[in-house]
Amino acid sequence: MPSLFCRNFVIKKTMEPKTIPATVYAELSPNPATMKFVVNKLLLEGAATVEYADSEETSNSPLAARLFNFPFVTGIFISQNFITITKNEIIEWDDVVLELREYIQEFLNGDNSVFTTPISENSSDDDLTKTEGSYKPQEPSTELEKKIVEILEEYITPAVARDGGAIHFHAFVDGQLSVVLKGACSGCPSSTMTLKNGIESLMTRMMPEVKEVVAHEG
Repeated sequence: MPSLFCRNFVIKKTMEPKTIPATVYAELSPNPATMKFVVNKLLLEGAATVEYADSEETSNSPLAARLFNFPFVTGIFISQNFITITKNEIIEWDDVVLELREYIQEFLNGDNSVFTTPISENSSDDDLTKTEGSYKPQEPSTELEKKIVEILEEYITPAVARDGGAIHFHAFVDGQLSVVLKGACSGCPSSTMTLKNGIESLMTRMMPEVKEVVAHEG
């Protein structure tokens, strides 16, 4: 009598990675002209940042180009996981913040790229030169400069980022530390006070070699 064998076949279904929708929320910054839009995904890697002063600089960023279509937008700063937008004085944030938040969120959840060319802190100088608006921090060349950068990154950078900005080491010459301020920190009415009372006070206390901290323009 023939035996009947029942074979159980286990069908393994390849599960595709679940895409997490982008969410965006807005945060006020100390600079009344700027608003920080925080995203739950990485926009830029490492310490690289991109800043645009007008729409003519946005050839490498479809998102920035579209945001400049809003007539009140005068500047855009993009960092790791947030976008800081600067507006003119004609309109109040309460009137436009929801519209901007929803627009950014819809853009990120669509089939769109923030940048046409990938940008990171490891990008070559040539690549960054070709990328309008991008900024690559200066590399420290001495042990003292490396220590200064470590202090900046550990104690100061997180606080500045919470306010929608960025700070980068530029140079250290004869006791003077020169830094570059970006995003909400650039042009902020309280930036000079923050630079002197906050950053300079901390740096001179932790690094006696530092006598003064100034903002590098350019």
